[in-house]
Amino acid sequence: MLTINVRGENIEVTSAMREYVEKRLSKMEKYFSDGSSPIAHVNLKTYPSKGTKVEVTIPLPYMTLRAEEINDDMYAGIDLVIDKLERQVKKFKTRVNRKGREKGSIKDIPLDAVSPEDTKEDESEIVRTKRLSLKPMDAEEAVLQMEMLGHEFFIFEDAETNGASIVYKRNDGKYGLIETNE
Repeated sequence: MLTINVRGENIEVTSAMREYVEKRLSKMEKYFSDGSSPIAHVNLKTYPSKGTKVEVTIPLPYMTLRAEEINDDMYAGIDLVIDKLERQVKKFKTRVNRKGREKGSIKDIPLDAVSPEDTKEDESEIVRTKRLSLKPMDAEEAVLQMEMLGHEFFIFEDAETNGASIVYKRNDGKYGLIETNE
């Protein structure tokens, strides 16, 4: 049985909201075995700009299901989050089934309601491989290279540390830098 914990930030969670969340999340119960009793943590937020954010986290022993959605309509956001969670479960079940077939046996994961036919469109597939040689440069030059290429990220060799680094464009329009430890 799935336990649902609904919490609101900058909003009072009404009984109608709570019932809607429980109704929609009850669809997820079919993915859990009878012996498990997961807890779904639901966080509903509103922002001054009239936007809402729905976050759902379901910690499990073998994985954590987590999805969030920002939408003008709270109820539409809840629907979209549930859809994301179902895709995550299907994707996980497909990977487990594939690994089990490769090893000669299928593991019994308590996500037993997902059949492999349901998940064929969600399979991850690498469709292109690129090989590159990293050029020594500083982060500012890497940002310029990234912008010229029109990419969201750029991998380069840091001229000071000689380690691989990545610059990326953030959602707020600014840039981030990931440095490797050597």
